[in-house]
This record gives sequence, C-alpha cells and structure tokens, in this order.
Amino acid sequence: MLADEQMRLYEFEGAQLFRREGIPIPDFAVATNPVEAREQAARIGLPVVLKAQVLTGGRWLAGGVHVLESLDGVQRTARHMLSTPLRGLPVDKIVVAQKVNGLREFYLSVTVDDYEGTPVAILSAEGGVAINETAKKQPEVVVTRPLSIAKGLHSSDAAQICRSAGLSGAEEVGVGAVLTSLYQVFRKYDALIAEINPLVKTGDGNFVALDSKVEIDDSSLYRHADLGLSQTSRLLNPLERKGREIGVTYVELEGDIAIIASGAGLGMASMDIISRHMKPANFLETGGAITADLLYKVMDLVLQKKGVNALFINIYGGINPIDEGAKGVVRYLKEHDVRIPIVAKALGNKQEETWEIFKQGGVQIVDDVSTEKGVELIARLLEREV
Repeated sequence: MLADEQMRLYEFEGAQLFRREGIPIPDFAVATNPVEAREQAARIGLPVVLKAQVLTGGRWLAGGVHVLESLDGVQRTARHMLSTPLRGLPVDKIVVAQKVNGLREFYLSVTVDDYEGTPVAILSAEGGVAINETAKKQPEVVVTRPLSIAKGLHSSDAAQICRSAGLSGAEEVGVGAVLTSLYQVFRKYDALIAEINPLVKTGDGNFVALDSKVEIDDSSLYRHADLGLSQTSRLLNPLERKGREIGVTYVELEGDIAIIASGAGLGMASMDIISRHMKPANFLETGGAITADLLYKVMDLVLQKKGVNALFINIYGGINPIDEGAKGVVRYLKEHDVRIPIVAKALGNKQEETWEIFKQGGVQIVDDVSTEKGVELIARLLEREV
C-alpha cells in the first residue's frame, strides 16, 4: 500500500463517535502523564483499565492494556506505558477507563467488501482478542451480510442478522440496537470500517462497547471539520509528514534510488523497473500541478533521506508546462551541494525547453518514452562511480 486512503482514529476518538450515536461506552478519560492518570482513575473509581493509544492492533497481546486496582498502581503503570514504545510506536497518551465486567462478548463490524465495493455487516457471538482465529477455525459463528447503501440498515435487518448468529430475546434486541447505531457511525462519518471488539453483555443486561476501531476515508475529511481530525499529525515518519504538508504523496522505502514522478502511474512504473536491479528509496508523486516552487520543495524532501545514491525524475506535461518544474530542480541544485547522479525523463508540454534547463543544471536527460532507458542510465552512472 503506497498512499493511505483512510485515516485510522485513536480508540478514544472512535469511542467519542460511538457516544454521539448512542452506543454505550464505559466512563473514560485521556491522560498524558502519570499524575493525570491517577487523578482520572480516582474520579472514575477503581478498578480501571489503562490502554495505550497507538494506531495499531493487538494491544492486549503486546502489553498495551492493564487492569489496575490501586491509585499507586495506576500512576506507576502509566509512567511505564508513557515511556515505553508499543510495537515500535511511541505512546504519548493513554485511556483511563472504567472496568466493566461482561458475561458474554460479541464482535460487531460494518466495513467495505473489497471485492464488491459495498458495505457489509459482520457479527459474531464469539468476540474478543482472538476473533481472527475464531473466524478461521469456526467460520460458521461469524455472520456476514451485504448491505444496500440506498436502503441502509434498519432494526429489522439487524434483528435478522442477530438471529442468524444464534441470538434471541434480550440479546437479539440489545445487540441489534448497537449494530444499527454502528451502521450510523459508518455512514455518517464516511468510514471504511467501524468495529466493536468486544461488545459485552453486563450482569444487569446492558450492552457496552469496550473498544473501538474506526477508519475514515481521508478524502471526506472536509465534511467533518467539526471532528478536528488531522491526517498529517498522525504520520510518524517525518518525511512522509513533510510530503503531505507540501501537497505530495511520499512513502519512504528501504532502497537508495530516490524517485520524483508526476503521477501515481509513473511513480509505480519507476519503482517496479528500479526494483528489478536496484532498490527504490521512496515513492513520490506530485499530482497534476507542477510548479518551480513545488519541485524545489520535492527535491529537498527526497534528498533528506539518508543513503540516497541517485535520483530519477519521471515527469509528463499535459496542460502544465514541465519546464517550470525543471527550473525548480535546477534552482535547488545551484543552492545545494548535490553530488549524486540525477536522471530525468521529461516528456510533453515544452519538453525541449525542459531538457535544455535540465542539461544546464547538470541533470542527465533521457528523451525516450521508455522508463527503462532512464533506469538503465542510472545503473550505468552508478557503475562508473564504483
């Protein structure tokens, strides 16, 4: 996967959306330091659950969830959690939540079917951290139903799904109501997945969502400004964050051949061909608007990665004149001491002018339509340096 098309919410953010749509959740608070965690635990009442807020799954198994029965234990454990990475990710906030005892666990999800491109509802009466294993070993206990976007999910539909999962009586009513509300979260917030694992049935017969997983289509964020969500702030890789800030798609890879492409197709082709004999350092596509300022910033971006030994520029000009992009590249080279081979394949609007600008800046030109020719030239230039 190159460019994220979804933005995963932290658990507490998903829980807030659940609360908005009437899904019962435990009392909770977010803490960013041990003292705050202790204070919130005292307010909520012991015992409490501390949960690390990181954008990854499997927190139970990785030690990111703890049940505490004393305030000293809360403060001590919070200090450890906030200073210890979880699955390689830093933990800068934790959830302090009311401990809820459940008699039975359920798994609920509304997501998008990858093959059909339509919503599906998923329900299992066997929830919990081992839901994936349950689905493999006991597929019959996992009920999946396609949903019509035009029709939605009504209470009668949810009741039928519950009955198919073997639920009846109060469980059919209670789980069905939560499933209906979960679909509202999915639709209202343009989610690609809205998941509860687990939903628990308590001793007094209530149904409470103990966890949340919500991923929103990031192209819809402009419709949800009230949520205050920022994709950029969630990118832990500083270069990927910088790419988003300047308006390009950048994904850091493990190789040493940097790529600047003017479209996803050119970027993918460049990566694939480079990968046959070398290793790409990144994927980067500028989108349609090629300007001198943008290419200057993009040069600064890709060359910040340590260990880059060559750069391949693969751009095509349709309406936009690509000579402007070449001016930005050459301006960057004049202002910085860049000592690696740079090859450019530039075709389209004002291509001859573009070639001349590149040549004046010391960039090697490929005037062939074949991306392979550009990559072959990079390989030859690197061989000369060995």
